[in-house]
Amino acid sequence: MIITTGDHETPGTVQRARELAKLSNQPYVSRSRTALPKLAERYGDADILVILELGVRLHRTGQEPMVFHPSMAFVRAKRLLKGEGDAMLEAARVMPGDTVIDATAGLGSDAMVFSFAVGEKGRVVALEDSLPLWALLYEGLQRYTSRILPFNEALRRIEARQMHHLEALRAMPDDSVDIVYFDPMFRDPIAESSSLSPLRSFANSNRLDAEAVKEACRVARKSVVLKEQKSSGEFDRLGFTPCTRAHSKIAYGVISLDSNSKT
Repeated sequence: MIITTGDHETPGTVQRARELAKLSNQPYVSRSRTALPKLAERYGDADILVILELGVRLHRTGQEPMVFHPSMAFVRAKRLLKGEGDAMLEAARVMPGDTVIDATAGLGSDAMVFSFAVGEKGRVVALEDSLPLWALLYEGLQRYTSRILPFNEALRRIEARQMHHLEALRAMPDDSVDIVYFDPMFRDPIAESSSLSPLRSFANSNRLDAEAVKEACRVARKSVVLKEQKSSGEFDRLGFTPCTRAHSKIAYGVISLDSNSKT
């Protein structure tokens, strides 16, 4: 992956690009008004992260660029402010002050809702295996600004880590977090989610491993939650109890831990 700036370089965007390049151990390349396809050809890398004055954009040769945006997380946060419920939070039984591991963060939409819900005393760690997606998420969480201050603060509090979830969970102590959440990439895309199709080329498409669920149950105190398609069969395969919703193709499966002894 190459990290650069927009056409019009500024001291601020250059500094941010250099800092992210150092953090991710990826090369920073001065844009110098060079077209992105030429940069990709020159450096032999199809993935380019572009730091902009007001945001960040991820390019891959031959695909539509991806721009960091909270998507439905912003709408869900506004609903929470109005006192409305959220199916994911209810399934996980999230409380203010909880510690949550979003093990398959992607672009972080669910992590944002978790962070908004757990508040200043809570903690959300967003794990993303894909380096380009992690870089887009990391920079976006630091820079995206909405008109709702508590939502902005929730984004800034998220700890985005570039790491596979199984490796991360293995390194965590027993009973060290409240909730572990999995939202793996659906193997059969839902038509309504076609706008997220560029994400599929970057994300890890492997099905969730039973060992990861076992490690999550060791690490979590309260619950492990899986978001999946109702008809996928993953809840039965991995031992989750589904919480289905009418008129939705998506369900949340739960393994409750705080009322059961761990083995």
